[in-house]
Amino acid sequence: MRILTRRLLNSTRLSVSSRYSTRVAHYARRFSTYTGDDHDFGSYSVILPEEPFVFGVSHIESRTVPAHIVKPPYALTSDGMPDPKSRQDSSKIKLGGEEESRLRAAARLAKEVRVFAGSLVKVGVTTNAIDSAVHDFIISRSAYPSPLHYQGYPRSCCTSINNIIVHGIPDDRPLEDGDIINIDITLYLNGYHGDTSDTFLVGDVVCSVQLSSLFPRLTTSMSKDEPGRELVQVTHDALERAIAVCGPGMPFKSIGQAIHDYLQDKNYSVSPQFTGHGIGRVFHSPPWIIHSRNDEPGVMEPGHCFTIEPAIIQGRNPRGWIFPDGWTASTEASRHSLSSISASYPDVVSIQNCARSAQAEHMVLITDKGADVLTR
Repeated sequence: MRILTRRLLNSTRLSVSSRYSTRVAHYARRFSTYTGDDHDFGSYSVILPEEPFVFGVSHIESRTVPAHIVKPPYALTSDGMPDPKSRQDSSKIKLGGEEESRLRAAARLAKEVRVFAGSLVKVGVTTNAIDSAVHDFIISRSAYPSPLHYQGYPRSCCTSINNIIVHGIPDDRPLEDGDIINIDITLYLNGYHGDTSDTFLVGDVVCSVQLSSLFPRLTTSMSKDEPGRELVQVTHDALERAIAVCGPGMPFKSIGQAIHDYLQDKNYSVSPQFTGHGIGRVFHSPPWIIHSRNDEPGVMEPGHCFTIEPAIIQGRNPRGWIFPDGWTASTEASRHSLSSISASYPDVVSIQNCARSAQAEHMVLITDKGADVLTR
């Protein structure tokens, strides 16, 4: 992925274009954002698709899975498409039997893999390396990495950095000090999927530097990235508020309402484009969990299992767009030339948004007495 970096200097918004991306990659934390509304979104690199654009993912070589690993039905097809009928079936299971036991086992392993993946997050490590290690870890537990080949997805987990909302494809970009990264884990074990994710902070998120060697007329210093840390904490808090309203007889729409109520007095928004979902024998099925305020019908019943996975975005613009790969979703970018500095730096452009996004996800099973978080 191509990287842009951003900073604020005397209320001037600027970022370094792809011409300088290699040169300034390790200076990413020297830049911070300016949104025009007195909100500082912190210091981080902006992820954009590489140019020239390559459409689709057919050029990405997938990892292999040993023949003895039991695969979900879609992984046995040429296009990875699930049976349309399966996506219409409810994820409701019978409590107290083999179904529940297998579902809980898949969720426990997903949590174990999530923790393992988080331990790999370090400055300089590539997301490709994380994906490879996650893939091998899952296979070693006799499970299948559910994202692999799902509707053609080429990797075994999703790694979404900074402004990427969801479905980032692991690649060879090294993680930088100051990045935040969501790692989304799903696996298939004994006929059931387990699904969970978390957002991790990369490095110490601290630096104090001057830019005179890069731009002679520009100097700045940055300190602890509180906006990034706050975003991750708000995301976890929003997830917990949503979980707290779950239980038998509760309307599904109360999840979106709880998140809305928590965020309404904060400079954050929740992505309306990506939902939680029922999970069990099928990767994605009803009930669909909408994280924004909504009037969808339906109530939670014992045996329902679903994910809650809000993607929280800095600022009040939650819209996203999809990269040419067909998967990676980013917060919106708006670019224009800056006449005041274009004479000296003709390739410098401004990004008005590209705010960061963080996501956290748990599986929730509705019981006769309440709700169990299976991936906690």
